[in-house]
Amino acid sequence: MTYLLLNAVFLVVATLVAVVAVKRRLISVRFVSAVAGALTLTLLLTAVFDNLMIGAGLFSYDPERISGVLIGLAPIEDFAYPLAAAILLPALWVISGGTRLGRTDD
Repeated sequence: MTYLLLNAVFLVVATLVAVVAVKRRLISVRFVSAVAGALTLTLLLTAVFDNLMIGAGLFSYDPERISGVLIGLAPIEDFAYPLAAAILLPALWVISGGTRLGRTDD
């Protein structure tokens, strides 16, 4: 199994949960913009620290299991994890009854 296929499974699940939150009108534009800001920072940190860790030899990837698309030394597949977290965790938060950030009608 390739890393892209494994990532696709998690991204599909995260997206389905987010769709439920959107259909229930639990997510506002303001909420999405806050999550997008957090995602941007997380992707930046992923790029920096994954490149440092790969460059230091702390871990590596089987070339047979990655797409070959790299950002520095980090395969593009590494960036699916923060993306899945940014989609899934806020959606689970609002679905579970957490504070509905960005809602003006509460």
